[in-house]
Amino acid sequence: MMVDMQTWFGIQQLYADYAAAVDSGHWHLWPDFFIDECVYKLQARENHERGFPLATLSLTSKGMLKDRVYGISETIYHDPYYQRHVVGAPIVRQVVNGRIHSEANYAVFRTKLDQESTVFNVGRYIDTIVHTAEGLKFAERLCVFDSEMIPNSIIYPI
Repeated sequence: MMVDMQTWFGIQQLYADYAAAVDSGHWHLWPDFFIDECVYKLQARENHERGFPLATLSLTSKGMLKDRVYGISETIYHDPYYQRHVVGAPIVRQVVNGRIHSEANYAVFRTKLDQESTVFNVGRYIDTIVHTAEGLKFAERLCVFDSEMIPNSIIYPI
C-alpha cells in the first residue's frame, strides 16, 4: 500500500518519537501518542496467531494509559531499569477510511543498574494510526512479542 512521502515520514517520526519518549523515562508523554478512544495491548505471538484474546496487558482508553503511568511512577515498586527500543522501518499495510494500518519490528533492551544489558522483549507492532489536529496518533497499538517466556514483570510500555 502506498502513502505519500509526507505521511510516510510522519509515521516514521511517530514511531521514533514514541520510542524516544518511553526510553527517556518521561512516562507522562506516553498517553499523548494515542487518541482518547484507543487500544494498547501486549500479547504473545501464539495467542495473536490463534486469535485468542488473552493479552499480558490490555488497556482500552487513554485514561487507562494515564492510570498505568500513575502506577509506574507512584505506586509500583520494582527494581529500576533502563530500556532502549530499536524499531524497524514501518510498513504500511493498508489505508482504509483514513486509518493507516502499519507494522514495524521492534527489539527492546533492558539495562539494570548493576548488570549488563540484555534483550528484554522482541516482536512487532501492529498499529492503526489516524490523523488528528495534533498530528498522527495511535488509535490502536498491538505489541506482539515473539517469545512465550517473558520476565515476571513488564512495568514500562513496550
